[in-house]
Amino acid sequence: MTRPSTTADDILDCARTLIVSGGYNGFSYADIAAVVGIRKASIHHHFPAKSDLVRTLVARYRAEAAAGIGAVDRNVPDPLNQLRAYVGYWEACIADASAPFCLCALLACEIPVLPADVVAEVRAHFRTFSGWLTKVLARGVAEGRLRLTGTPEAEAEAFLATVHGAMLSARAYGDPSMFATITHPLLERLVRPH
Repeated sequence: MTRPSTTADDILDCARTLIVSGGYNGFSYADIAAVVGIRKASIHHHFPAKSDLVRTLVARYRAEAAAGIGAVDRNVPDPLNQLRAYVGYWEACIADASAPFCLCALLACEIPVLPADVVAEVRAHFRTFSGWLTKVLARGVAEGRLRLTGTPEAEAEAFLATVHGAMLSARAYGDPSMFATITHPLLERLVRPH
């Protein structure tokens, strides 16, 4: 059962859309007020400063992402298929434009201008995914399913960077299929031949 949306949820959802479209400095409370249909004072009531809003948004995004990888861990036992599920999630989101870019990857590009509390949340997101990918890759090697050319830690960072770079390429070319063009060979390189 889903809970009904609150004003704070509507504000966060709107902020997420605006950040993915134009970045941290690409929106204001006036933009959110116009979309959500509330006054700026209402936004300040929930989130006194823009950094509070974006930090809360990233924390919520991180919780959603952690739940997603938890579901993959529970429902997809094979390490290679876990990697495919992760890539497949983003491929579908980019294709249907439901989430065409990772919020934290986008914000990472803006770290020099972000408030420190937002930077901490963004970095924590990357550490979470890097740690998860490291475990998946290490388990895949131990089970004889994957082959790596470097350590699981280095391969996890390269995998994460490639996925985020593929998002950027899909956006730059205006072609969602570019994501698969880049990520499918990445997956195939990891498959250990039988």
